[in-house]
Amino acid sequence: MVKEKWDGQIADRLQSSGKVKAGALWSKNKDDLTKQLAELKTELGQLRIQKVTSSGSKSNRIHDIRKSIARVLTIINAKQRAQLRLFYKNKKYAPLDLRPKQTRAIRRRLSPDEKSRVLEKTKKRTVHFPQRKFAIKVR
Repeated sequence: MVKEKWDGQIADRLQSSGKVKAGALWSKNKDDLTKQLAELKTELGQLRIQKVTSSGSKSNRIHDIRKSIARVLTIINAKQRAQLRLFYKNKKYAPLDLRPKQTRAIRRRLSPDEKSRVLEKTKKRTVHFPQRKFAIKVR
């Protein structure tokens, strides 16, 4: 019971401070996210003006709003990238930033298909002259 009360107080404090929870943002669509972003940006502008005009320090609140803006932008970008990944999933080429990063050496390696290719002459040689199967018996 004490823990529930404590959790409620923390939740109230977070709500009053205006922090945005990333978990709640994932369920919203792009229009809602852009509206929220615009609201946060206007609020940030107002806070900056208040900071300059009044003696009361608003730096803590400004910090929270800036971080909230970053969260909203991160989710917008992540959703956009996810849609692009779906679009390019079965295409022959994908944009460079959507391809796997890996290391330069790995990216330059032969693909499994290229690795398994064999010349016609080599194929014939392996078919006609297979590995010999015998062993020498030691006395």
